Amino acid sequence: MLRRKPTRLELKLDDIEEFESIRKDLESRKKQREEAEATTPGEETAAAAMTLGTDHKSREQMINDRIGYKPQPKAGGRAAHFDTFEF
Repeated sequence: MLRRKPTRLELKLDDIEEFESIRKDLESRKKQREEAEATTPGEETAAAAMTLGTDHKSREQMINDRIGYKPQPKAGGRAAHFDTFEF
């Protein structure tokens, strides 16, 4: 195995600002969720859970765009595996 020097990671100002904005956003969501649970625990928590799922998806998409990853859907099913065989 080849040895190499450790890679140096630098923390940029943009990274710090992004971290702070995400942290504040999560804290505000947590406060809203706590207030919603205190008033009506049924309906609002389900709506909050749905919005968190969509935000997570968009955040995941942002990360994929930033690193240049474009996921391709896999071909599924038995027909896809046996198309090239001749019986």
